[in-house]
Amino acid sequence: MNTYSTRLDKMLPRNSVRGLLMGTAASLAFAGIAAPAYAQDGVEYDDSNVITVIARKQTESLQEVPVTVTAIGGDTLEKYQVNEIADVVSRVPALNVQVGGSGSGGQISLRGVGSSNISASFDSAVAFDFDGVQVSTMRIVQAGFFDVEQIDILKGPQSLFFGKSASAGVFAIRSANPTREWEMAGKASYEFEEKGYTFGGHISGPLSDTLGIRVAGQYQDIEDYVKVQPGTPAFNPDGSFRDSRGLSNFVGRATLQWDPVDNFNANLKLNYVRNRSDGADSHTDISCGANGVADPVYLLQGGLVIPSNANCNATDGLYGMSDGAAALVSNVPTGSGGDNTSFENGIPFGKTDIFFGRLKWDLDLSETLTLSSVSGYLSLDSVDTDCYAYTGALAPGVAGNAGCSDPVNKTEQFTQELRITSDFDGMFNFMLGAFYETRDIDFNTSQQGVNISFVAPDPVTGFTYDWYKKQNTKTEALSFFASATLDLTDRLQLSGGVRWTDESKISTISVPYVHSFLSATPAFISSGFFSGPIEFSDSNFSPEASIKYQATPDINIYASFKTGFKSGGIDNSALPSNSLLGFNDPDPAVRQAVADALKFDSETGIGGEIGVKAQFADRTVTLNTSVFYYVFDDLQVQNFDAAAVQFQTFNASQLTTQGVDVEWGWRTPVEGLNLSGSIAYTDAEFTAPFVTTSGEDINGRSAARAPKFAANAAFDWTVPMGDALELGLNGNLQYSGSYFTNEDSASDTVQDSYVSIDGSISVGDPDGKWKLSLVGVNLTDEIWVNTSAGRPFLEPGVGDDEVWTQNRGRQVFVEAAFKF
Repeated sequence: MNTYSTRLDKMLPRNSVRGLLMGTAASLAFAGIAAPAYAQDGVEYDDSNVITVIARKQTESLQEVPVTVTAIGGDTLEKYQVNEIADVVSRVPALNVQVGGSGSGGQISLRGVGSSNISASFDSAVAFDFDGVQVSTMRIVQAGFFDVEQIDILKGPQSLFFGKSASAGVFAIRSANPTREWEMAGKASYEFEEKGYTFGGHISGPLSDTLGIRVAGQYQDIEDYVKVQPGTPAFNPDGSFRDSRGLSNFVGRATLQWDPVDNFNANLKLNYVRNRSDGADSHTDISCGANGVADPVYLLQGGLVIPSNANCNATDGLYGMSDGAAALVSNVPTGSGGDNTSFENGIPFGKTDIFFGRLKWDLDLSETLTLSSVSGYLSLDSVDTDCYAYTGALAPGVAGNAGCSDPVNKTEQFTQELRITSDFDGMFNFMLGAFYETRDIDFNTSQQGVNISFVAPDPVTGFTYDWYKKQNTKTEALSFFASATLDLTDRLQLSGGVRWTDESKISTISVPYVHSFLSATPAFISSGFFSGPIEFSDSNFSPEASIKYQATPDINIYASFKTGFKSGGIDNSALPSNSLLGFNDPDPAVRQAVADALKFDSETGIGGEIGVKAQFADRTVTLNTSVFYYVFDDLQVQNFDAAAVQFQTFNASQLTTQGVDVEWGWRTPVEGLNLSGSIAYTDAEFTAPFVTTSGEDINGRSAARAPKFAANAAFDWTVPMGDALELGLNGNLQYSGSYFTNEDSASDTVQDSYVSIDGSISVGDPDGKWKLSLVGVNLTDEIWVNTSAGRPFLEPGVGDDEVWTQNRGRQVFVEAAFKF
């Protein structure tokens, strides 16, 4: 039966256990790619370490499942201080993670396919799956995580089993569960480069024969998360000069595992995340462009020019992010995100609170049928304030940043999935399921697009912002899916299925306030505007089929055909310009045309891959290879038009991505030494006309953030030092080829190839009772560009500065940990 084993044991379906016991699924420990010996609590069969993944809503072995998956064990995450989603990139060459952006707050992309990190209206093309629940908002990538059992990266469309937001893949996190025996663990670390400390731990064990509990928490405080360029006018609330921006994170989780009877078990997880920062802008620097000059902030058609304080060294790890000019931020509109906060003094801040709950239960209806339920609830409340001229000083020591805003993102999401799974002894098995989601997003912001209060505050209200805009979007999605497997022989299996999805969205736009100087002009609407409902709906069938052949007990060959779907929607970046006046037109056709201009189409993908998963030399060598080809139509893209100071949403006609993924591992003859690595070749380019913000057709150009070649190589060496001590040596090298950093023109900024190195050395008790570690992340202090865009408020035809979002620099930790 496909039910989870009880009594707080590892949750493996019984049919999977039978396969594992046959030895067909054994895999060695991937140091730096996956660490199954630890990730799976050291479960061994025939002296072989087994990695399991949940790639098809069932627990299956990595070496058997006909899906391209990278599994990263919890032990590897601990060794390299991986506390954020962006930290995983160095272990998965085809993966790119961007943190930041004033809209969604982040983006995950695979094989060159992803969604915007600047629009809260986009779902992610790579589904974020947390303990079996798909989380639609990418703001969650800003939150930290810990106490993780395993991370699985599923590549290629996964819509059959994971739904509408998995058109390019899945990033799945499985948190740790209660243990069979009582245990307590803790750790504390200090990071020298950013001056940050982290401490946390967990307690886990059985409350009774049928009920287990695990309580875990972690707090992180970083003083110099972003180092401010010397001389930048940025101030603390007490008026003193600030030379850095800090960040703090708290993550807490409680898990209950209940196994009252043999045919039923339930697992409840309650999570709380609290994130606080000194502004939305983090690692965002200014490139001075071809003219080599730090261009000034050009406002009011040249009526005000603010000198730039950028140092034209965009890779020095120092950021010239000034506070907001007092004339712009001294009186925030009532009810907006910056109201009654320190931002009225021009001091940026950010805060995010996330509550996440998940209840999963499994009921054996019979010896051959299992009913499973997964209920998920997410409540996210986020506000960040900052200024997006990114630079500027009215005078030495006087802040002059412009383009300020205070976006509020409130999301409430409920999801419910039900599945019936069979476990017949014969050749045929099936899964039937239904999924429902309801989601409510508020995206509200006060904004400076014209910066008119440099002339004077609003004479009526006294507010110093250009406008205050609110947009609410309600989403409802329903889908049904069915899959089946047919074991044609002991070695040959055919599987497939289809998911039908229907999704509808209703959005409303209201503008409570527009500065009187702007509303008096024909270019802007007046205060009090309301759009009425803007509606979008779409439905889709997403079929999938695969065939796998177990050539030998150690060689598995598979081929798959897959499709993906990601719903379209309603853009949330419209400015309160006169273009919205059409919503008040008496002609329904005019109102519909204005509404249609704010909509973007659904995104679809189709293609497949062929793979071989093989082990050699008594399963001490693992070599997994896949070749893939996918075509994505109507890829959802959002670019920033620096001249208009507006985000613009597109559907790129077509993107084709093809390539090869290779992962390898070697459990060497040297005791305790494991080697591993991965190589990704990706050819992702636009293959149909796509005219962007620049007016240029970039058909034939490569996609952004898609290097042709990327790779990593790692080692993991555990060396006994007598009976009481153990030495650990670990290292990981990441290589990325060059790639475009934007999708706007053929001459977009290109990030050159780079190499970064992580490493750790530890000494501790062989049984894990205590350990002292020295950890280095990005030891070469390599700074690379994730995204680029034109800097707003440039003098037309003169300024050419760009805004670059970048990674974190070098981090060096010392850590003490215990477990008993």
